[in-house]
Amino acid sequence: MSVREIFDNDNRDIYCVRTHAAGPQGELPLTPDMLINRPCGDIFGMTMNAGMGWSPDELNRDGILLLSTLGGLRGPDGKPVALALHQGHYELDIQMKAAADVIKHNNALPYAVYVSDPCDGRTQGTTGMFDSLPYRNDASMVMRRLIRSLPDAKAVIGVATCDKGLPATMMALASQHDKATVLIPGGATLPALHGEDNGKVQTIGARFANGELSLQGARRAGCQACASSGGGCQFLGTAGTSQVVAEGLGLAIPHSALAPSGEPVWQEIARASARAALQLTRKGITTKDILTDKAFENAMMVHAAFGGSTNLLLHIPAIAHQAGCHIPTVEDWIRINKQVPRLVSVLPNGPVYHPTVNAFMAGGVPEVMLHLRSLGLLHEDVMTVTGNTLKENLDWWEQSERRQIFKELLFKQEQVAADDVIMSPQQAAKRGLTSTITFPVGNIAPEGSVIKSTAIDASVINEEGVYYHKGAAKVYLSEKAAIYDIKHDKIKAGDILVIIGAGPSGTGMEETYQVTSALKHLSYGKHVSLITDARFSGVSTGACIGHVGPEALAGGPIGKLRTGDIIEIKIDCKQLHGEVNFLGTDVDTILPSREEAAAILNARNTHPDLIPDPELPDDTRLWAMLQAVSGGTWRGCIYDVNKISEALQDYINKP
Repeated sequence: MSVREIFDNDNRDIYCVRTHAAGPQGELPLTPDMLINRPCGDIFGMTMNAGMGWSPDELNRDGILLLSTLGGLRGPDGKPVALALHQGHYELDIQMKAAADVIKHNNALPYAVYVSDPCDGRTQGTTGMFDSLPYRNDASMVMRRLIRSLPDAKAVIGVATCDKGLPATMMALASQHDKATVLIPGGATLPALHGEDNGKVQTIGARFANGELSLQGARRAGCQACASSGGGCQFLGTAGTSQVVAEGLGLAIPHSALAPSGEPVWQEIARASARAALQLTRKGITTKDILTDKAFENAMMVHAAFGGSTNLLLHIPAIAHQAGCHIPTVEDWIRINKQVPRLVSVLPNGPVYHPTVNAFMAGGVPEVMLHLRSLGLLHEDVMTVTGNTLKENLDWWEQSERRQIFKELLFKQEQVAADDVIMSPQQAAKRGLTSTITFPVGNIAPEGSVIKSTAIDASVINEEGVYYHKGAAKVYLSEKAAIYDIKHDKIKAGDILVIIGAGPSGTGMEETYQVTSALKHLSYGKHVSLITDARFSGVSTGACIGHVGPEALAGGPIGKLRTGDIIEIKIDCKQLHGEVNFLGTDVDTILPSREEAAAILNARNTHPDLIPDPELPDDTRLWAMLQAVSGGTWRGCIYDVNKISEALQDYINKP
């Protein structure tokens, strides 16, 4: 195509050009004091506001900043003019407009800025996953810069939904210690009437390759799974878990997480959140009054009770760091998971795979917190974004009409009893629900690892609540190699898959959902275990041990394993104790003692072909180094400026 053809010279309207405009009518509400004492930026900001069309006589009002991960471009009819990267951010403009209307009608001035976010589902199995976790830190940094670019804003309202954008938004809000902040969760997409959920549908390739799904079945399932155009996935993955954690922190209003996107109640949540933000500014309640050490303990309890994503082990510490609070340790997670029973039956954990919208209808986070209160576990004296304490919020919820009506609607529309979705501690125990997370250690993971033990298939756990697997390892240097073998019938029941080089230094600590989802939905998959230095999608289930430390590329023992090595896995799902150990090789007639086995493994060289992925972006390499200096994965992959500064100064001053 020539340059001439690129330009549409038949359109004569382009030559109708204005070179001046009348400008806004009226006057700015300036005073002598403002002109003398205010920075010129404040005053020029009013000039630009008038230029954008806001009434000049309203420009001396308190500014409220709306900060969103909105993506895509919707037409007036809601149809896409340009596609978003995912549904989770596609409809957020509706919530933003609802909140902005409330702000305007309460004589304040709404501003809106955007930092859009990627989709982990879209990038699974691609090099896009190498940017997934690093994006969180970068996005939060940009968000903080945008907030500081409106220095006189009285409050910041975050509007976000999904896996990395929502934690990034919470990190940004948490950093605003002296401003009022509120988080509006973007809700959940609706499940299809007769289709698969968003987790299962991501396995259509593996199931087709293994002869467990027809081509037509794959085509139909792939088309129907996302049944509405907004909200996070229908399972309690990282997006859904982040929403309930935001509410557990007191950073979101009660009963706001997991609302069905696009529905009237979802829009009302945005309006109510804006009213809450305005009230906080009037009362002088700021983020530092809400995000406290006690609030983070409450959020960790909510995470455990819901059976949340293991990715929150990375995000909650990062939010706490920005809030200036205690960064939760592994010991804190163990203590809380031993105290708190899992109470919620939703996708992907079960035992009944309810979509998350059913959890919202059953009462959501406040319903779960009522049960935790009955156990005497919560810190009820913490302040929340309603301007009331958690106790006051729960007292209201317990007697509210809203609570009763939504439970009745759930039964009327779905024939589902609310207490079958959100159970009492006694009922959960009878149904066999176990606590959420276990942290296995051993000679393969001397710094620890993590498994969502509550999501191991119950049929492979013995009567004592123990999962035991002893078998030969199949070692892979990439997820791509492992999924190739799964799709080509090279994996069988009893195998232990080991994926190495997938930690921060290798792939940006990618998710390995291609493998974990295939194992969940293939007939033999529950009899296969996975060990890796990568992390998992929040929808992952099964005997999958991740976050193994040290990572392989840091010299960790996991990087010294070879195909044929004998590995033993023990996970006590009741006592929350786990071990993952190298025992010897398949050529050993008699396996060595534990001490000898550890010595054998440690004496080995790291796998000779182990290198960072050749396509790892420089941006991610930089992130990997900065987070390692800052404390690594167990501190949430944060940027600790003090630690980074010390490391650089040591290097600069080195003789």
